[in-house]
Amino acid sequence: MADLSVRIHDLQLRNPVMTASGTFGYGLEFADLVPLNGLGGIIVKGTTLHLREGNDYPRMAETASGMLNCVGLQNKGVDYFCEHIYPEVKNIDTNFIVNVSGSSPEDYAACASRINALEKIPAIELNISCPNVKQGGMAFGVTCEGAASVVRAVRKCYEKTMIVKLSPNVTNIADIAKAVEDEGADSVSLINTLMGMAIDAEKRKPVLSIGTGGLSGPAVKPVALRMVWQVAKAVKIPVVGLGGIMNALDAVEFMLAGATAIEVGTANFIDPAVTIKIRDGISDWLDAHGCKSVQEIIGALDA
Repeated sequence: MADLSVRIHDLQLRNPVMTASGTFGYGLEFADLVPLNGLGGIIVKGTTLHLREGNDYPRMAETASGMLNCVGLQNKGVDYFCEHIYPEVKNIDTNFIVNVSGSSPEDYAACASRINALEKIPAIELNISCPNVKQGGMAFGVTCEGAASVVRAVRKCYEKTMIVKLSPNVTNIADIAKAVEDEGADSVSLINTLMGMAIDAEKRKPVLSIGTGGLSGPAVKPVALRMVWQVAKAVKIPVVGLGGIMNALDAVEFMLAGATAIEVGTANFIDPAVTIKIRDGISDWLDAHGCKSVQEIIGALDA
């Protein structure tokens, strides 16, 4: 059996399969369905400094080869996580990573600082696709300056591994990746959802309550692969790939494009055990191709 272990800065993963934030709850919800210690890491749902109610319903819609969502980062805030969720997950033998969101660099930093104090949380994933309230709602992650400002603020108070989740809704994602690398990001993950829309022709209204939402699932995979390939060539820090990964072959393709690890998102809604199947499928693929370690295929695309 091939060695599946990978490393993202100081974060050691027993295998490259992680869960994407917002698709796996806090992990506890899947404990009866998946051996949580069989995963490389679990990225919990988006966590903000204060409680967020999220957007009104409807906030999810099925589309061709994917889904739209505008959940709106519904969560009970970082203090709730620290007091109620952390005690439940801290002794589970895998990497729990908190997805941190905010509406200002100060919000991100304050939230990350609280997570920094939790001994058994080895990393955070910064969601810079959040709206910057000081710039009229423009997402931090769509400009180099905005992305850099969040990473700079968080780096001052967060000492562990920082993964920055990049938005695909940009002109040149490699420039954004280089900007966050320069400010101290230890890794980047991509892609977050693509902005999309669904319309009810009979009602002549958008299907989602706020009109637009994030598109995920197999439909976004070709875009995600292209962006992972571009970013992996542009930065020296590890890249985590996600976007439409439904099976082990999808995961292998992302790693060939340059991803050190991958995240599984929408597929969890279809098959709650898909992450373990993908892990085992990667192992089988490596064995079938004579690879002794998963490291052999990272960035090995002949292009």
